[in-house]
Amino acid sequence: MIKILEAKPIAPYQILLEFSDDTQGIWSAEKLLAERKGTLLEPLRDADYFERFFLDAGALCWANGLEFSPEWLYEDAVQSKKPTMN
Repeated sequence: MIKILEAKPIAPYQILLEFSDDTQGIWSAEKLLAERKGTLLEPLRDADYFERFFLDAGALCWANGLEFSPEWLYEDAVQSKKPTMN
């Protein structure tokens, strides 16, 4: 089971994530916030609020109850960025 060990904001709506398998990736929330709506996502549109995330049991969380699983973030930040052989 993969976990997030460290997370730090590096740009507006971007977080550098370090995972338990020693990989790192940058997760950008810009596309998610542009394409999706919801009461839990609305506060994240404020850049200051976005940066007030914390880690809980290896997941990325905010005080309003929003939580992103480490597996989903890993897929988005690391796996989707790896070059593929065609």
